[in-house]
Amino acid sequence: MFTLGRDRAFLYGHPEYKLTAEEQARYDDALGQRSRGIPAQYITGHQEFWGLDFIVSPAVLIPRPETEHVIEEVLARVGRAPSPANLLRIVDVGTGSGCIALALAKELPQAEIHATEISPEALEIARSNAARLQLERVQFHEGDLLNGIEKNSFDFVVSNPPYVGESEEDSVQLDVRKFEPRNAVFAGPSGLEVIENLIPQAHEVLKPDGWLVMEISGTIASRVSKLLESWKNVQITKDLQGIERIVSAQRP
Repeated sequence: MFTLGRDRAFLYGHPEYKLTAEEQARYDDALGQRSRGIPAQYITGHQEFWGLDFIVSPAVLIPRPETEHVIEEVLARVGRAPSPANLLRIVDVGTGSGCIALALAKELPQAEIHATEISPEALEIARSNAARLQLERVQFHEGDLLNGIEKNSFDFVVSNPPYVGESEEDSVQLDVRKFEPRNAVFAGPSGLEVIENLIPQAHEVLKPDGWLVMEISGTIASRVSKLLESWKNVQITKDLQGIERIVSAQRP
């Protein structure tokens, strides 16, 4: 499909089709890149998330199915947010490709949605995705976590932060270690370094009773819960593999 620029139906409908020399060379090049471990998404430049087609490059983390649980968690809590659905304010921290912010913009067309990102290259990808998906009302900000974001004004802070500890590096897939942006995967020695900074910043940015929703890993779930001891309604949700994946908590 990538080599020919055609959809799956074309491949099934034309089994007799012969590749031209140029197409064969492009196909062989793609296979060669994949054999060296380069993720298929970086070769094709695309990844599907929440039914939307996202441009991806080595500047951004590849969107993954388990991150869709963040969207589900937010949608489940919209009715319990401090503001009515048509007045919601949401900020996505470390937006990368923009997948979380743009999926929420699709599902909550009346909400005001912001997204922060420390990497200018990633921010360029996120803005490109917003334009392609006609979701340009999302407001992007270059900066570290929630620095510069208005205090006491948001109903949701959402994030898929770096949460893998450097001590766990050997357990991470080689493709991820070698090709995906390191600062989007590894948080530091323990895996908690970014989250430890994000939780107090989220407390400042959220309205009373506002929600923090983050993707985490099972290896740090209990430690994240401890960091949220002073918050209300702390809940950890498992993904489809039964791994503790999403933490949500309400600002007291």
